[in-house]
Amino acid sequence: MDFQAFLITLRESLEAILIVGLILSYLTRMSADKYKKWVYLGVLLALISSFLVALVFQVVFTGFASFGSEVYLKVSIMFASVFLLTHMVHWMKKQSKDVTGEMQKKIQAALTAGSVSAMIIHSYLIVVREGVETVFFFAAISGGDVTKVFTSYGALSGLLLALMIGYLFFSGTMKISLKAFFNITGLLIMFIAAGLLVQGIGILQDLGLMGSMYTTAEGKPAEVYNIVHILPEHYADELHYQRDTGDDVLISGQVGLFMAAMFGYSHNPTIEQILGYWGYFGFVFFWMWLIKHDKLTLSFRKRIGNLNSKPN
Repeated sequence: MDFQAFLITLRESLEAILIVGLILSYLTRMSADKYKKWVYLGVLLALISSFLVALVFQVVFTGFASFGSEVYLKVSIMFASVFLLTHMVHWMKKQSKDVTGEMQKKIQAALTAGSVSAMIIHSYLIVVREGVETVFFFAAISGGDVTKVFTSYGALSGLLLALMIGYLFFSGTMKISLKAFFNITGLLIMFIAAGLLVQGIGILQDLGLMGSMYTTAEGKPAEVYNIVHILPEHYADELHYQRDTGDDVLISGQVGLFMAAMFGYSHNPTIEQILGYWGYFGFVFFWMWLIKHDKLTLSFRKRIGNLNSKPN
């Protein structure tokens, strides 16, 4: 969970820091420093709003828990997060081609308005969007207890690294390829989304809400394989294995815990979990290929049209 929190916080906060930093830098170049205080005000209001969203979410989740329905909320959050994280990967792939230019266009549009309210609203919406998404993703990886993630060293480390990268980027002391950053973190976020999908499928099968193509004699979803003796997905599974067999596992359950959190690893998956995991990657890569293919086709048609329009 700590590494997931680190990655999500780094990704979400860095985007907000970069855009706000570009706004402040642009204001400096435009000799419009008087607007900077309003940008800071928008950021402050967004942070307060994000905190209130986290508070409300925690209250709502606690209410579900009191009725014994928190597991349904957890799995709903997981599947919703899979969708949002996938959309994030698509956005990062799209923006990585000209992320700085796209940001500057948005900044120019805000400055064109030339009003204090535009500065506040623009900086507020940038930060609050990232803040709300962060709260939602934290809820997914923590099973609804967002306070557990906020107090983890992963979230704090991600924020500190994002601030450091932002400072080095704008101070000119470090050349950062945002395209490479988005491509790498986009792939890691895909692993998180696939892992959440697998966990959600497992919960539905445990609840009896989802069947299986491969079942036990009792009609319950059966495991395709079981390699708990090699790498248990949790240290609790390691303790159970040692208690039942008297043998030690090959790799510690602490490693399995990280693999499960980061890559959706399971030492005894069902056929649906395996198909869901690899099917997710197949779907996303095919989707990206279609988008790229459509862009290449449009570019080719545009060039052909330009050639045909030239006078002989």
